[in-house]
Amino acid sequence: MTRPGGSNQTSAPRTFRDRHDAGRVLAERLADYRGTESLLVLGLARGGVPVAWEVAAALQAPLDVFLVRKLGVPQWPELAMGALASGGLVVVNDQVVADLGISSEVLQSVVDRESAELRRREIAYRGDRPAADPRGRVVILVDDGIATGASVLAAVRAVQSAEPARTVVAVPVSPLSACRKIAQEADDVVCATIPAAFDAVGQTYVDFRQVSDDEVRDLLATPTTIAG
Repeated sequence: MTRPGGSNQTSAPRTFRDRHDAGRVLAERLADYRGTESLLVLGLARGGVPVAWEVAAALQAPLDVFLVRKLGVPQWPELAMGALASGGLVVVNDQVVADLGISSEVLQSVVDRESAELRRREIAYRGDRPAADPRGRVVILVDDGIATGASVLAAVRAVQSAEPARTVVAVPVSPLSACRKIAQEADDVVCATIPAAFDAVGQTYVDFRQVSDDEVRDLLATPTTIAG
């Protein structure tokens, strides 16, 4: 599955100054999408929003926020047994659930808790403004990087359930294995750099400080398109 005018793009390993620098580099890889009718850029909160803002500004496309919450195993919160995305879609790692003997009641309690937090964050970021509708649009999902791919995969499936015209995943950095996994479900995957030895997303950033809720709100309130 390819982008307009060519194949999925990657580049030699590189380091980004920060997420905004990464977004500008990524926007260059997405230049063929500029001028696409009904284009929509969605930034995965929180770290993907600064990257997505640069992409949306370069492509002169509207920007909105998209949320994915990890469903952590109760005893080991860092271990994901699935993910929850905007729109209510739940993606479960059946292997982890089976191996750890996690009951449906325990799984549902985690889903309920994370659903409440997802709704809280959507209200905090967007207020009363309704979410952008992906239906019939070319949607570019942007994050600051992919590690395992679970969160981005949940986002792809959630967006595709709204019947967009095309779903594109764009990230500054990812391991090759994750790119291949996402490419099986998205229409296009664009990654600016794929390190030969991948340890973590932050390894390719000089400044990888946490993005605040205030920064997300400020970026969403800053126009990415020129009225006219």
